[in-house]
Amino acid sequence: MATFPQYPTHINDKSPKFQETASKWTGILADFAGASLEAASESKSLGALEKHTAGQLLARDRIALLRDPGTPFLELCVFAGHRLKDSSPSASVVAGIGVVSGVICVLFAHIPSLQGGAWNEYTVLKQNRITAIASENNLPLISLVQSAGVFLPQQFRVFHKGGQIFRDLALRSKNGQSSCAVVFGSSTAGGAYHPALSDYTIFVQDQAQVFLGGPPLVKMATGEVIGAEELGGADMHSTVTGLSDQLAVDEFDAIRKVREWVFTTSAAQTQLSRTKFAREAVSPKFTIESLLGIIDPDPRQPLDMMEVLLRIVDDSRIEIFKPAYGKGMITGWAYIHGHLTGIIGNQTPIILPNEADKATQFIRLCNQGRNPIVFLHNVTGFMVGLKSERAGLIKKGAQLVSAVSTSAVPHISIICGASYGAGNYAMCGRAYAPRFLFSWPTSKCSVMGPEQLGGVMETIERGAAARAGRTVDESELGAKVGRFSEQVRKDSESLQTSAHLLDDGVIDPRDTRDVLGMCLEVVKLDTIEGNAGFRGLARI
Repeated sequence: MATFPQYPTHINDKSPKFQETASKWTGILADFAGASLEAASESKSLGALEKHTAGQLLARDRIALLRDPGTPFLELCVFAGHRLKDSSPSASVVAGIGVVSGVICVLFAHIPSLQGGAWNEYTVLKQNRITAIASENNLPLISLVQSAGVFLPQQFRVFHKGGQIFRDLALRSKNGQSSCAVVFGSSTAGGAYHPALSDYTIFVQDQAQVFLGGPPLVKMATGEVIGAEELGGADMHSTVTGLSDQLAVDEFDAIRKVREWVFTTSAAQTQLSRTKFAREAVSPKFTIESLLGIIDPDPRQPLDMMEVLLRIVDDSRIEIFKPAYGKGMITGWAYIHGHLTGIIGNQTPIILPNEADKATQFIRLCNQGRNPIVFLHNVTGFMVGLKSERAGLIKKGAQLVSAVSTSAVPHISIICGASYGAGNYAMCGRAYAPRFLFSWPTSKCSVMGPEQLGGVMETIERGAAARAGRTVDESELGAKVGRFSEQVRKDSESLQTSAHLLDDGVIDPRDTRDVLGMCLEVVKLDTIEGNAGFRGLARI
């Protein structure tokens, strides 16, 4: 079988520099593990958790039982709302991509032990992102519902965006994308519309309760005194309204029933009958563990992206495109877990005219070849100065951003180091709608670095003082610039950007290959079609 060239490494894993760099990660990964455990918590106290779960499974246990044994689960947006005011661990929702009855599905579960599964503003952002992933990748959506609806103290921040999920569910049905809701407990108002707008529903007997307004609201509005089971219990909805399509005797029976439902979906017919579309995966020649000796946690330090690639792609083999031109940008094709993909990575952090030209042409070629593209970010922006301006970098940069914007093949982005300014746009940052976007724990994402932004702020302040004829108070200015730079530093950190759902999760660098492999398998479930407008000569 024809294959790509295999490249050697230039890294000596016995060198003092390698060992020193690897040792820096010990504390970073320990902190990351602690933050991950915090984000995965399903209650703010053990007592509250025990009180809630009497006779009921935890949200993550429900998902674990639903998935096929031994199959991977890619949890998404774990840090949504992380350590933000008025939020909750995982934004009160567990969500990700897993395999159910042999079919790749998006799984979504409210965490009822956190404020009854009520929606805070980050819950809304997360569930909207999760349904978008399910729809864009044409995957079945399985929702494990137990939610009190809008968290009323935050109604202004929740209500207006909260209705999007119902529109998304309706559009999924219109587009033939299957959705199933399994109701495990009390689900009020918004929690009630979720099953009502799903294609298929399963209610757990003596637990599921669905109503627009619960007994207290009914009494206040109408004076009617009625019990929850009579008003909206599983038996009532199974025998009277027909909102329940299946009545499960307990949670385990409900999980069995949803696994059976998966076989009836069009996705099952497509996925279970498809021929194998990936070649046999081959492990990289160099260990993924050695990444830690290559990646300096300080994003201001150089990052050899070629060495990163050699530890991610199959058999460390890459077909490099234009190896002697625009060397600051790596472009090429490789297999990752048997899936052919295009790759664009920053070998140097500044994009020059030739790099922009090369990447633009490569994107067009990937559209012609119907290849997905993986973007590996370590970029501080485009070069500035007379030489770059006269070389037409604005025009070339615009062509690159346009190519990223109009490319029709799936994009997957990994923020490895810095991802600043227009460089973030050119490398398919969040605003350019990659199918998936993940960050490494030490990555930074902002309009520019904190030192540079602080310097700009200082220049502006000094200019304003000069125009006004004022003397600069150096102490006051230094303190102001310092506070600003520190805020920028905090806002650019990966856990902060992830908390605001500006990525789909923060991952250990050593998991990059497996995460990319699963994402590539997802995006290749559907036929990939490139932008028809790129079918002419790709050369720029």
